[in-house]
Amino acid sequence: MSTTSEIRNGLCIKYNHDIYKIIEFLHVKPGKGPAFVRTKLKSLTSGKVVDNTFSSGHKIDIVRVETNKFQFLYNDSTTYHFMNTDDYNQISIEEKLLDNPKLMKEGEVVTVITNSENNIPLSVEMPPSVVLEVVSTEPGVKGNTATNATKPATLETGAVVNVPLFINEGDKIKIDTIKGNYKERFKD
Repeated sequence: MSTTSEIRNGLCIKYNHDIYKIIEFLHVKPGKGPAFVRTKLKSLTSGKVVDNTFSSGHKIDIVRVETNKFQFLYNDSTTYHFMNTDDYNQISIEEKLLDNPKLMKEGEVVTVITNSENNIPLSVEMPPSVVLEVVSTEPGVKGNTATNATKPATLETGAVVNVPLFINEGDKIKIDTIKGNYKERFKD
């Protein structure tokens, strides 16, 4: 058993008969009353995100996890298939355990977090950003770049994101995998 002083982003804990991953946390010390920790937890079985407040010093049950690099191979409907880059073992993971599956292209290397006790995959962490090619979007109008206007663009993985008007078909763009939005145009 540990206490709230050990809470950090990415920590996996047992809470309410489920395993949760801490997405965000904030230690709060109000002027009056005891300190507490406000957290945002993501269920690793259902994918639901809940807000919870722990009182300072509250006992938490940390789940021991291992992280390994896996390469994304392919998906079929709701199952995604990965291969361990060290020993070439393959695993299948349900789509609900992935944060932004539409941004994952074949060959992408991700970090898979597994429970050390039973080797069951808990979650998949993508790199902070990915580079994808725009396969369809409306052409940009010359001189219409003074505003922060955007247009939808379909990427090579099938994801649709809003991009600035100057982005054209065939351009490679960098996408933030956490928020799922456009960051910048990628130049080779």
